[in-house]
Amino acid sequence: MNEGWSGDDYLILFDEAESERLTEGYGVRQILPGLTVVGLLGWDDFILRNDGGQLFRAPTVPLVQRYVESLSEVPAPSRLTQDHRFTGKIKWYTQPLVFGGDPSAEQNIIWIDIAKHQELVQWWNSKYAEVARE
Repeated sequence: MNEGWSGDDYLILFDEAESERLTEGYGVRQILPGLTVVGLLGWDDFILRNDGGQLFRAPTVPLVQRYVESLSEVPAPSRLTQDHRFTGKIKWYTQPLVFGGDPSAEQNIIWIDIAKHQELVQWWNSKYAEVARE
């Protein structure tokens, strides 16, 4: 895992083995078949790649096809500027924005590790799918 700043964006980039494991851990293949997680962009979006090598970005919640957008490139891991304040941490909104969470409210922000992030992404996407069906 490589992480750091690229301009105004904080990125977490995964190596090949991590990508496979995390794609499964986040449940991405069930929602977006053919896409693999290769990183996180700005803590809120996945960086995804298809089998042809094309890059995409999509919000972690809601992870639905209509929000998948093309992404031109991702910087090489060596070009990221490390920031030890954030190493191993992912910013998470306790109430995701799509459910009315306020991105500027300090009480809505917590810092979690990648295992907890996978758990919360799956849980909130399940909730989103449940609400969308109703």
